[in-house]
Amino acid sequence: MTETMKAMVYYGENDLRFEERPKPKIIEPTDAIIRLTKTTICGTDLGIMKGKNPEIESTAKEKTGAFNGRILGHEGIGIVEAVGSAVKNFKVGDEVIISCVSRCGTCENCQKQLYAHCLNGGGWIMGYMIDGTQAEYVRTPFADTSLYHLPEALDENVAVLLSDALPTSHEIGVQYGDVKPGDTVAIVGAGPIGMAALLTAQLYSPSEIIVVDMDENRLDMALDMGATMVINSGKEEPIARILKETGGRGVDCAIEAVGIPETWDVCQHVVKEGGNIANVGVHGQSVSFALEKLWIKNLKITTGLVNANTTDMLLKTCCSGKLPLDKMITHHFKFDDLEHAYKVFKNAANEKAMKVIINY
Repeated sequence: MTETMKAMVYYGENDLRFEERPKPKIIEPTDAIIRLTKTTICGTDLGIMKGKNPEIESTAKEKTGAFNGRILGHEGIGIVEAVGSAVKNFKVGDEVIISCVSRCGTCENCQKQLYAHCLNGGGWIMGYMIDGTQAEYVRTPFADTSLYHLPEALDENVAVLLSDALPTSHEIGVQYGDVKPGDTVAIVGAGPIGMAALLTAQLYSPSEIIVVDMDENRLDMALDMGATMVINSGKEEPIARILKETGGRGVDCAIEAVGIPETWDVCQHVVKEGGNIANVGVHGQSVSFALEKLWIKNLKITTGLVNANTTDMLLKTCCSGKLPLDKMITHHFKFDDLEHAYKVFKNAANEKAMKVIINY
């Protein structure tokens, strides 16, 4: 058997290469090696490609003196190929969902369910600080607490969304935004994260969900997936429209799902007194914070990285069929066509792409 595999590797800003890399090996007794059967591309991967996370290179150079590339990807499902001596909950041949967050389960932060900030080398590391899932094989640290058994009843394409998109939107958007029955919600950004927030917000029975974006295709999809109103921010001013629709008061919760100054600005100007701004988008630059207007409104403003502490619950909800997640999946590609898949995802508006699935 060959000791190499194909993988999508980041070498620096706008430098991705689909190339041969060594297969991963067990390093720690808590590791598992997974043979991927499906993966996907995340907006965060595009951000890394565009140079949004230079710490990937700088951290590697600090540790080893050199940066030899990073395999991207932090989402996927697969089959357990090997396990370390300390792994008890999984065995070779098990079908699993790979969480984007690795957690030791024992450190101070993990004891607080703050798994994103695991103190023992976990957190969001896959496809970031260690090699990720856009490869034929991946090493998963802390396998017992960072993998999920894949139920037979669950659609495998939907299962990929449980790695990151669904728990991120639910926890950092909907839960942190404290969405409650009868609330009005504005979701600014109708990409995969915004759409997953739209779906999971409906679990809490808000009265209105307004979705803002510039892409008519995505806005049509949002209406089909449960939005009560959509606003094309390329054609009308969203702040004025939201305030008009809410009698001048604003919404109970605004979810920022892009990570750019313009979408943040909409959110901070459309929340009513006592409301919540939940920032989910990954920001690569500073934004204007209108504290002179916000200080008096008794707002709660939250940020965060997914902890994946609701993945089990969401997995059961997906198995019940109550979330039409299959509508989010617009494109399928073979693994050998991963370079083309990146081109399609980069041009999502023209390609009418939402979430792409890579099949092995």
